[in-house]
Amino acid sequence: MFEPTIPFGEPELMRVSAFQRYLDELVRRAGGSGITSRLSALSLSLMEDLLRFEHDGRVSEPLEVMAACVRHAQRVTVHLKNDTRVVPLTIFPQERLVHCPVELERLLMLRLTELEVLHVEPALLRPPGDPEPALVGDLPLYRPLGTLLWDLALRGGRGELLPEIAGPAAYRVSPGLDLTGLNLSGSMLAAVQRLRRETTNLRDLSRWPGFDRERAMRLLNALYLQAGLIVSRTHPNATSESWFGGLGL
Repeated sequence: MFEPTIPFGEPELMRVSAFQRYLDELVRRAGGSGITSRLSALSLSLMEDLLRFEHDGRVSEPLEVMAACVRHAQRVTVHLKNDTRVVPLTIFPQERLVHCPVELERLLMLRLTELEVLHVEPALLRPPGDPEPALVGDLPLYRPLGTLLWDLALRGGRGELLPEIAGPAAYRVSPGLDLTGLNLSGSMLAAVQRLRRETTNLRDLSRWPGFDRERAMRLLNALYLQAGLIVSRTHPNATSESWFGGLGL
């Protein structure tokens, strides 16, 4: 049901091979440290946050990178590999916008699990209304950041809770959260409505109609990135997710 790649034509996006040569040159200039060349231009706090996800040769997944940028309110450009091309996404956390040279609807039609992060750097583009209009991109290419984060959380490569909401905790949806315009229906919509009324933990949410453990974690990630998830570590339902935690030991 998904197109394997973006139908490239307009705009013309860089090939992965050419972009990799550019990254190799950055590594050479940085003295051989791939991490340094890829992240050193970022703030120290954001760089340390991103490095948490890189272990055992694993490269950060798009949702992890964007979640970190949102937490630190840092404007960045994330270069994503899609098949043979590179898609640059510029994230504006405070304005809750994303700029993409490809229509966002086309991007979200892809197999989001196959997108890979190649490079993260401070954003050069500016959001609409910025005092430097020469750095503002085409206005139709700015879209709501929430839409991108929602789909990445539900259909992207990360099937585990983000670190900030993992561990013994109970969850509830903020009463004022506006999810208008998001792809929300069926058991997912029913779960969000129920979470507005009651507080639950991951184990119990996983047992709700239409859910399993992974789907529950994806929903919690999606709600967290909409700034609408209340996480309690002291609520009576905030039990450990280990087997022994369920016994109250």
